[in-house]
Amino acid sequence: MNNLTKRSISGVAFIIIMTGALLFNVWSYLILMTIIIIFSTKEYFSLSGIQNYHRVTMILSLTASLFLFYCSTMVAIRGIDLHFLLLTIIPLMFIMVSALYNKQYNIHKGSGAQREPNGYEMLPWAYSAFFYTGVPFALTTLIITDGNGNYTGKVLLSMFIILWACDVGAYCLGSTLGKKINYKLFPSISPNKTWTGFFGAVISAITAGLVVKLCGLLEISYVHIIAVSIIITIFGVLGDLVESQLKRNFGVKDSGNIMPGHGGMLDRFDGALLAFPVAVLYLYFFVNI
Repeated sequence: MNNLTKRSISGVAFIIIMTGALLFNVWSYLILMTIIIIFSTKEYFSLSGIQNYHRVTMILSLTASLFLFYCSTMVAIRGIDLHFLLLTIIPLMFIMVSALYNKQYNIHKGSGAQREPNGYEMLPWAYSAFFYTGVPFALTTLIITDGNGNYTGKVLLSMFIILWACDVGAYCLGSTLGKKINYKLFPSISPNKTWTGFFGAVISAITAGLVVKLCGLLEISYVHIIAVSIIITIFGVLGDLVESQLKRNFGVKDSGNIMPGHGGMLDRFDGALLAFPVAVLYLYFFVNI
């Protein structure tokens, strides 16, 4: 089975699972997001090659992300006191404490010794993992209820459809016209990305946005549809570039191998990690969705 076939099969399976989980009920949404947060956090730590030496720190960072997500869901669905979100501070504080038990030493002896990062060198990774892989998915809880407080995954699914359309549009237009109109978007980080592909992503995103509105998934004005589509495109591309820079920094091609032909969980959701927070906040404050 060649790579294109693997990529196509896993891509279709991915879309079916995502659509079913988001539309079924709040429990399937919780399970889906929990899996995404766990694997994304694990891959984020593994990119540096130091997760094996500081598992407690990684677990505490993951605990904080999951706790924030679950509390945010309870606030949205059950209407619990917003102050419960402050409990997330507890695992975040213990990350500092865990650094006390991570001592610095050489992994191998000799002139080319590799030094294990000490606990305090791990703190930026632990806290940035919380904000990079935890906070974005917690923010999606702002758009998972209707006017009566009941769960609905239509808005979030619409955002994913727009994001997926960005990828398709960027690939199609970039691969056909990108070689003729070869203006690189960010050559130092991702040499294959072009401005042609970017505009293809914008066109596809707006088209997908109009389609989801006509299908009744995203019931907002056409002006807001276009605005959200452009936001998702711009910050989706930036999210892709951020992860590309991260992988390039550590000399890896993919963040993982959980999805055949697509790489890891971060590879699949890199755009969403930056695009969704901005799009969700736009919908929450300007559309009052």
